[in-house]
Amino acid sequence: MSIQGVAFQLWRCDPNDPDRLSTPFFDASALAAFDVPVELYFTARSVLLLAPGVADALYSGSQQIKSVGDYLREAHAHGARMYACTDALQAHGLSLGGLIAQCDGPGGVVQFTGRLIDPSWRCLVF
Repeated sequence: MSIQGVAFQLWRCDPNDPDRLSTPFFDASALAAFDVPVELYFTARSVLLLAPGVADALYSGSQQIKSVGDYLREAHAHGARMYACTDALQAHGLSLGGLIAQCDGPGGVVQFTGRLIDPSWRCLVF
């Protein structure tokens, strides 16, 4: 069976703990560079990364070579699609219209679960 794509659920990617925030975007970039369809579903506090300026102000590690926003944009430029959970947006006082350009629209647990139960997709939770 061939893999149709890889879906990431960003559940524990909290802007208050930036040390591991670059990893899902780095992994998504690598997969997308191999022409594997990649979808990232921002849930819980991770939707805050889609608010303007938030990811750009965060760095993983002490080197501060690239911001989390840089990694996010690279993943999107390689073809990763990014979706925001509307319930999480509402819980944090955000709206789809106020998010960064890399957000491809709404998508949450229903869409991620659809990928999870599809045997041709692989799923990761960060």
